Amino acid sequence: MRLALFPAIERPDLLGPSVADALSNWKGAVPLDQIEVAEIDPTLADTAEFCQRYEVSPDVSANCVVVAGKRGDETRYAACVVLATTRADVNGVVRRRLDARKVSFASMDDAVERTAMEYGGITPVGLPDTWPILIDSAVVHTDHVIVGSGIRGSKLWLPGSALAALANAEVIDGLARPVA
Repeated sequence: MRLALFPAIERPDLLGPSVADALSNWKGAVPLDQIEVAEIDPTLADTAEFCQRYEVSPDVSANCVVVAGKRGDETRYAACVVLATTRADVNGVVRRRLDARKVSFASMDDAVERTAMEYGGITPVGLPDTWPILIDSAVVHTDHVIVGSGIRGSKLWLPGSALAALANAEVIDGLARPVA
């Protein structure tokens, strides 16, 4: 890995505002000093380009996607966190968990507005407290994962188990399926 890591709490300039706030109030089981941040080229924030440029294996890179589940006139939002080698089972596991008739990825504008994070930097840390955060068990069992930081210009490096300690986190076996 070719990233210069810093304690995240010491570099709020590399964090989205809600992420910095969540870390300043951190009460997770993982010590705060184990959550680090690395500055990256914001044009390389997308997973494939990021992994190639910074020599990060996709099996330690986690993606956080915002989904919208609809039933009648009601829309329920959630975040799904899966390893980059997999895809969230949106039409099966996620749809059932949200008790929705239809689930789709939130539009870029909707995801940015509702998370107050930059697209390509959305992370489970600092999401709205009312949202379920659905995390594939493989992410939690990874020693350390790279995930967004709320902005495109950096990434968080933290133990996978830290994500399971987030408010509203739900660890789900089989949330993700391998990429075909």
